[in-house]
Amino acid sequence: MSVVAVANQKGGVGKTTTTVNLAAAAAAQGHRTLVLDADAQANATSALGAATSGAFLYDALLGQVELSDCIVPTDWPRLEVAPSSMDLVGAELELATRPDREYVLRGTLSGVADSYDLILVDCGPSLGLMTLNALAASDGVIAPVQCEYLALEGLSALLETIRRVQMHLNPGLQLLGVVATMYDGRTRLSQDVAAQLQSHISSMFDTIIPRSIRLSEAPSHQRPIIDYAPTSRGAEAYRELTEELLSRLSALPPSSLYRGGTLDGVSA
Repeated sequence: MSVVAVANQKGGVGKTTTTVNLAAAAAAQGHRTLVLDADAQANATSALGAATSGAFLYDALLGQVELSDCIVPTDWPRLEVAPSSMDLVGAELELATRPDREYVLRGTLSGVADSYDLILVDCGPSLGLMTLNALAASDGVIAPVQCEYLALEGLSALLETIRRVQMHLNPGLQLLGVVATMYDGRTRLSQDVAAQLQSHISSMFDTIIPRSIRLSEAPSHQRPIIDYAPTSRGAEAYRELTEELLSRLSALPPSSLYRGGTLDGVSA
Protein backbone atom coordinates (compact mmCIF):
# COMPACT_ATOMS: atom_id res chain seq x y z
CA MET A 1 0.00 0.00 0.00
CA SER A 2 1.26 3.47 -0.90
CA VAL A 3 0.04 6.87 0.24
CA VAL A 4 0.70 9.74 -2.17
CA ALA A 5 0.03 13.41 -1.45
CA VAL A 6 -0.81 15.68 -4.38
CA ALA A 7 0.38 19.06 -3.15
CA ASN A 8 1.13 22.61 -4.19
CA GLN A 9 0.30 25.67 -2.12
CA LYS A 10 -0.79 27.55 -5.24
CA GLY A 11 -4.40 27.13 -6.25
CA GLY A 12 -5.57 26.37 -9.76
CA VAL A 13 -2.61 24.22 -10.81
CA GLY A 14 -4.54 20.98 -11.29
CA LYS A 15 -4.16 19.21 -7.93
CA THR A 16 -7.72 17.92 -7.77
CA THR A 17 -7.84 17.08 -11.47
CA THR A 18 -4.62 15.12 -11.07
CA THR A 19 -5.78 13.35 -7.89
CA VAL A 20 -9.15 12.31 -9.29
CA ASN A 21 -7.88 11.13 -12.65
CA LEU A 22 -4.85 9.28 -11.31
CA ALA A 23 -7.17 7.52 -8.87
CA ALA A 24 -9.66 6.57 -11.56
CA ALA A 25 -6.94 5.28 -13.89
CA ALA A 26 -5.30 3.26 -11.11
CA ALA A 27 -8.66 1.75 -10.12
CA ALA A 28 -9.35 0.88 -13.76
CA GLN A 29 -6.09 -1.09 -13.74
CA GLY A 30 -7.33 -3.16 -10.82
CA HIS A 31 -5.82 -1.29 -7.88
CA ARG A 32 -7.98 -0.72 -4.79
CA THR A 33 -7.82 3.06 -4.58
CA LEU A 34 -8.93 5.67 -2.05
CA VAL A 35 -9.15 9.41 -2.67
CA LEU A 36 -8.75 11.23 0.61
CA ASP A 37 -10.12 14.75 0.17
CA ALA A 38 -8.03 16.93 2.49
CA ASP A 39 -9.21 20.22 0.97
CA ALA A 40 -12.08 22.09 2.63
CA GLN A 41 -13.37 23.07 -0.83
CA ALA A 42 -14.27 19.37 -1.30
CA ASN A 43 -13.71 19.52 -5.05
CA ALA A 44 -12.44 15.93 -5.28
CA THR A 45 -15.54 14.73 -3.45
CA SER A 46 -17.75 16.61 -5.89
CA ALA A 47 -15.78 15.61 -9.00
CA LEU A 48 -16.38 11.93 -8.24
CA GLY A 49 -20.04 12.42 -7.37
CA ALA A 50 -19.51 10.90 -3.93
CA ALA A 51 -22.69 10.80 -1.86
CA THR A 52 -21.59 11.25 1.76
CA SER A 53 -22.59 8.97 4.60
CA GLY A 54 -23.09 11.92 6.94
CA ALA A 55 -19.54 11.77 8.26
CA PHE A 56 -16.54 13.54 6.81
CA LEU A 57 -12.75 13.51 7.07
CA TYR A 58 -13.04 16.31 9.62
CA ASP A 59 -15.03 14.05 11.95
CA ALA A 60 -12.42 11.30 11.66
CA LEU A 61 -9.53 13.69 12.33
CA LEU A 62 -11.20 14.84 15.53
CA GLY A 63 -11.77 11.23 16.60
CA GLN A 64 -15.54 11.45 16.47
CA VAL A 65 -15.79 8.54 14.02
CA GLU A 66 -13.44 6.03 12.43
CA LEU A 67 -12.20 6.89 8.97
CA SER A 68 -13.85 3.73 7.65
CA ASP A 69 -17.20 5.21 8.72
CA CYS A 70 -16.64 8.18 6.39
CA ILE A 71 -15.51 6.35 3.27
CA VAL A 72 -18.08 6.05 0.50
CA PRO A 73 -18.03 4.18 -2.83
CA THR A 74 -18.12 5.80 -6.24
CA ASP A 75 -19.70 4.60 -9.47
CA TRP A 76 -16.36 3.06 -10.47
CA PRO A 77 -15.20 -0.30 -9.13
CA ARG A 78 -12.31 -0.25 -6.65
CA LEU A 79 -12.49 3.54 -6.26
CA GLU A 80 -13.68 5.07 -2.98
CA VAL A 81 -13.61 8.53 -1.39
CA ALA A 82 -13.10 9.90 2.11
CA PRO A 83 -15.14 13.10 1.62
CA SER A 84 -14.36 16.60 2.82
CA SER A 85 -16.52 19.49 3.94
CA MET A 86 -16.16 23.16 4.85
CA ASP A 87 -15.76 22.09 8.49
CA LEU A 88 -12.19 21.12 7.59
CA VAL A 89 -11.34 24.83 7.65
CA GLY A 90 -11.50 24.66 11.44
CA ALA A 91 -9.45 21.51 11.77
CA GLU A 92 -6.11 23.30 11.83
CA LEU A 93 -7.20 25.43 14.78
CA GLU A 94 -8.66 22.48 16.66
CA LEU A 95 -5.60 20.30 16.11
CA ALA A 96 -3.00 23.01 16.69
CA THR A 97 -2.67 22.40 20.42
CA ARG A 98 -2.21 18.64 20.14
CA PRO A 99 1.34 17.40 20.71
CA ASP A 100 0.96 15.01 17.77
CA ARG A 101 -0.68 17.62 15.53
CA GLU A 102 1.44 16.82 12.45
CA TYR A 103 0.66 13.09 12.72
CA VAL A 104 -3.12 13.09 13.20
CA LEU A 105 -3.84 12.13 9.60
CA ARG A 106 -1.28 9.32 9.72
CA GLY A 107 -3.00 7.90 12.77
CA THR A 108 -6.39 8.28 11.12
CA LEU A 109 -5.23 6.43 8.00
CA SER A 110 -3.70 3.55 9.90
CA GLY A 111 -7.09 1.92 10.42
CA VAL A 112 -7.77 1.53 6.69
CA ALA A 113 -4.24 1.08 5.34
CA ASP A 114 -4.67 -2.64 4.66
CA SER A 115 -7.81 -2.06 2.59
CA TYR A 116 -6.16 -0.25 -0.33
CA ASP A 117 -3.30 -0.53 -2.78
CA LEU A 118 -3.10 3.23 -3.31
CA ILE A 119 -4.30 6.21 -1.30
CA LEU A 120 -4.17 9.63 -2.98
CA VAL A 121 -4.47 12.71 -0.76
CA ASP A 122 -5.82 15.84 -2.43
CA CYS A 123 -4.23 18.71 -0.50
CA GLY A 124 -5.61 22.23 -0.20
CA PRO A 125 -3.88 25.34 -1.63
CA SER A 126 -1.67 26.08 1.37
CA LEU A 127 1.35 24.82 3.26
CA GLY A 128 -0.54 24.80 6.54
CA LEU A 129 -1.10 22.09 9.13
CA MET A 130 -3.34 19.93 6.92
CA THR A 131 -0.75 19.81 4.14
CA LEU A 132 1.96 18.99 6.70
CA ASN A 133 -0.28 16.19 7.96
CA ALA A 134 -0.63 14.88 4.42
CA LEU A 135 3.14 14.96 3.85
CA ALA A 136 3.83 13.30 7.21
CA ALA A 137 1.34 10.55 6.33
CA SER A 138 2.62 9.88 2.80
CA ASP A 139 5.23 7.72 1.16
CA GLY A 140 5.56 10.16 -1.70
CA VAL A 141 4.39 13.49 -3.05
CA ILE A 142 3.43 14.68 -6.53
CA ALA A 143 3.59 18.40 -7.30
CA PRO A 144 1.42 19.61 -10.20
CA VAL A 145 2.70 22.87 -11.70
CA GLN A 146 0.70 24.91 -14.20
CA CYS A 147 2.65 25.95 -17.30
CA GLU A 148 2.71 29.63 -16.38
CA TYR A 149 5.49 31.70 -14.83
CA LEU A 150 3.57 32.61 -11.69
CA ALA A 151 3.10 28.93 -10.95
CA LEU A 152 6.88 28.47 -10.98
CA GLU A 153 7.37 31.05 -8.23
CA GLY A 154 5.82 28.93 -5.49
CA LEU A 155 7.54 25.70 -6.46
CA SER A 156 10.71 26.47 -4.50
CA ALA A 157 8.65 27.04 -1.34
CA LEU A 158 6.94 23.68 -1.79
CA LEU A 159 10.23 21.89 -2.39
CA GLU A 160 11.68 23.52 0.74
CA THR A 161 8.65 22.39 2.77
CA ILE A 162 9.12 18.84 1.49
CA ARG A 163 12.79 18.99 2.51
CA ARG A 164 11.88 20.14 6.01
CA VAL A 165 9.26 17.41 6.35
CA GLN A 166 11.90 14.87 5.32
CA MET A 167 14.25 16.23 7.99
CA HIS A 168 11.83 16.55 10.88
CA LEU A 169 8.58 14.64 10.34
CA ASN A 170 8.85 11.90 7.74
CA PRO A 171 12.38 10.88 6.66
CA GLY A 172 10.99 8.35 4.20
CA LEU A 173 8.98 10.89 2.19
CA GLN A 174 9.97 10.87 -1.49
CA LEU A 175 9.37 13.54 -4.10
CA LEU A 176 7.89 11.25 -6.72
CA GLY A 177 7.89 14.01 -9.28
CA VAL A 178 6.71 17.35 -10.59
CA VAL A 179 4.07 17.19 -13.32
CA ALA A 180 3.47 20.01 -15.78
CA THR A 181 -0.23 20.73 -16.21
CA MET A 182 -2.44 22.88 -18.45
CA TYR A 183 0.15 22.78 -21.21
CA ASP A 184 -0.78 24.52 -24.45
CA GLY A 185 1.75 23.63 -27.10
CA ARG A 186 0.53 26.49 -29.31
CA THR A 187 1.93 29.11 -26.93
CA ARG A 188 5.54 30.08 -26.38
CA LEU A 189 4.78 30.55 -22.67
CA SER A 190 3.84 26.92 -22.11
CA GLN A 191 6.83 25.76 -24.10
CA ASP A 192 9.22 27.96 -22.12
CA VAL A 193 7.82 26.97 -18.71
CA ALA A 194 7.86 23.27 -19.55
CA ALA A 195 11.45 23.59 -20.78
CA GLN A 196 12.49 25.36 -17.57
CA LEU A 197 10.89 22.69 -15.43
CA GLN A 198 12.56 19.90 -17.37
CA SER A 199 15.98 21.57 -17.18
CA HIS A 200 15.86 22.39 -13.47
CA ILE A 201 13.80 19.59 -11.88
CA SER A 202 15.41 16.16 -12.04
CA SER A 203 12.23 14.41 -10.89
CA MET A 204 9.95 15.74 -13.65
CA PHE A 205 7.41 13.26 -14.96
CA ASP A 206 7.78 12.63 -18.68
CA THR A 207 4.02 12.97 -19.14
CA ILE A 208 2.73 16.51 -19.63
CA ILE A 209 -0.96 17.19 -19.00
CA PRO A 210 -2.48 19.27 -21.81
CA ARG A 211 -4.90 22.13 -21.46
CA SER A 212 -8.17 20.49 -22.44
CA ILE A 213 -11.82 21.49 -22.61
CA ARG A 214 -12.77 17.88 -21.87
CA LEU A 215 -10.69 17.87 -18.69
CA SER A 216 -12.40 21.09 -17.61
CA GLU A 217 -15.87 19.70 -18.35
CA ALA A 218 -15.48 16.32 -16.63
CA PRO A 219 -15.87 17.53 -12.99
CA SER A 220 -19.18 19.21 -13.80
CA HIS A 221 -20.43 15.81 -14.95
CA GLN A 222 -18.94 14.19 -11.80
CA ARG A 223 -16.89 11.78 -13.87
CA PRO A 224 -13.15 11.22 -14.29
CA ILE A 225 -11.77 11.96 -17.73
CA ILE A 226 -11.18 8.30 -18.60
CA ASP A 227 -14.94 7.76 -18.30
CA TYR A 228 -16.20 11.11 -19.57
CA ALA A 229 -13.99 11.31 -22.65
CA PRO A 230 -11.94 8.10 -22.75
CA THR A 231 -10.30 8.79 -26.13
CA SER A 232 -9.39 12.41 -25.41
CA ARG A 233 -5.84 13.74 -25.09
CA GLY A 234 -6.46 14.38 -21.39
CA ALA A 235 -7.55 10.80 -20.76
CA GLU A 236 -4.52 9.41 -22.56
CA ALA A 237 -2.20 11.74 -20.64
CA TYR A 238 -3.56 10.64 -17.27
CA ARG A 239 -3.29 6.98 -18.23
CA GLU A 240 0.37 7.59 -19.10
CA LEU A 241 0.96 9.55 -15.89
CA THR A 242 -0.60 6.72 -13.88
CA GLU A 243 1.81 4.24 -15.47
CA GLU A 244 4.73 6.50 -14.55
CA LEU A 245 3.48 6.93 -10.99
CA LEU A 246 2.98 3.21 -10.42
CA SER A 247 6.43 2.52 -11.85
CA ARG A 248 8.04 5.04 -9.50
CA LEU A 249 6.12 3.68 -6.53
CA SER A 250 7.24 0.14 -7.31
CA ALA A 251 10.86 1.31 -7.12
CA LEU A 252 10.44 2.64 -3.57
CA PRO A 253 11.39 0.50 -0.57
CA PRO A 254 8.42 -0.99 1.32
CA SER A 255 6.58 1.64 3.32
CA SER A 256 7.47 1.81 7.00
CA LEU A 257 4.61 4.15 7.89
CA TYR A 258 1.87 1.53 8.12
CA ARG A 259 2.47 -2.05 9.15
CA GLY A 260 -0.39 -4.46 9.40
CA GLY A 261 -2.89 -1.62 9.59
CA THR A 262 -1.25 -0.16 12.71
CA LEU A 263 0.52 3.14 13.13
CA ASP A 264 4.29 2.75 13.02
CA GLY A 265 6.51 4.84 15.23
CA VAL A 266 3.98 7.49 16.29
CA SER A 267 1.68 7.62 19.27
CA ALA A 268 -1.74 8.51 17.98
